[in-house]
Amino acid sequence: MCRFLAYSGDPVFLTDLVCAPTHSLVHQSLHATEAKTETNGDGFGIGWYGERAEPGLYRDVCPAWSDENLVNLCQQVRARMFFAHVRASTGTATTRANCHPFAHGRHLFMHNGQIGGYHKIKRRLEALIPDDLYDVRRGTTDSEAIFLLALADGLAEDPVGAMARTLSTVRDLMRAAEADEPLRFTAVVTDGETLTAYRWACDGRPPSLYYRQTETGLVVVSEPIDGCRDGWNVVPKGGTLQATRGGSVVLRGPDQAVAERMAA
Repeated sequence: MCRFLAYSGDPVFLTDLVCAPTHSLVHQSLHATEAKTETNGDGFGIGWYGERAEPGLYRDVCPAWSDENLVNLCQQVRARMFFAHVRASTGTATTRANCHPFAHGRHLFMHNGQIGGYHKIKRRLEALIPDDLYDVRRGTTDSEAIFLLALADGLAEDPVGAMARTLSTVRDLMRAAEADEPLRFTAVVTDGETLTAYRWACDGRPPSLYYRQTETGLVVVSEPIDGCRDGWNVVPKGGTLQATRGGSVVLRGPDQAVAERMAA
């Protein structure tokens, strides 16, 4: 499993959240405490919004804890919205194209989890991605496939409904392939203005997800970056968080329709 961080609010330097805190994402790349594996060393990535509508992206296969370029970049980049992710592969290759976050147009997406039995349904899943979106697929991960299929399902207009429809399709393919491992989906997507975070799983055991509103904005994390749960709110299992930049946070509890689509 992976670890990630998302921020939306007043412009801040990336280093303030990605590198500087006691249990920062860089620290979690070597010493995660709430993941299946302590080490998340199969690459990293950051995506941020600056003066343009489309985000910047920097990804590499080096472990985050050993990359001086990442540290230097985070010290210089100041952004109103950004994602950061450290990867622990669930079976696909350690390549730059497989590192999160993934970008398309104005959207950024990152994921912590897996499609159980992905190798059994990969070809069928990819066949459902429209040609214009499949042409921009660069990696081999289940995460990127979910992102592109969700875009085709209307992610830009309806982030929750589109993702529910996409994962329902994935579950149908898993059942047909008799995949026994679960589908676990803790993820975040943004268009640079609105942020949506999901904590879903077909077995009721999604990866951890927390959020906190600070004086400058909203922080969403896989695990608290200060090493302390005090002051952090848990996104409930089966829940969804949505927020607009500079606006209020809307937390939706487990959705019955989504639960039915995700059910094993």
